[in-house]
Amino acid sequence: MTYAKLSEFTAEQQQLARMAKALAHPARVAIIQLLASKTTCISGDIAAELPLSRTTVSQHLQELKALDLIRGDIDGLTVCYCLNTELWQQVQQQFAAFFAQATTSAAGAPAAACGC
Repeated sequence: MTYAKLSEFTAEQQQLARMAKALAHPARVAIIQLLASKTTCISGDIAAELPLSRTTVSQHLQELKALDLIRGDIDGLTVCYCLNTELWQQVQQQFAAFFAQATTSAAGAPAAACGC
């Protein structure tokens, strides 16, 4: 059996991979887009706006919350969710740097110049 050697990768590579994995499900993308369009959102409202059950939405919210991409504050019997904008700005910068590096060769020329 092969085991992932996460220690062989930088902390930034590991974080970028975790964020990419979190964004790899359309329900989580939809939740993030919904939260971005509002200042706050209650868990029940999220389920009402997506074609998913409340239980499924709750599972996706927990995944996003575990990575600190969203925050949830308990307000009585409801949980008010919002984006962690500080982390999102950091992730945005990491992805921008990643894509910039992936589209530029070591010599500084566009990667499209590659002969393959």
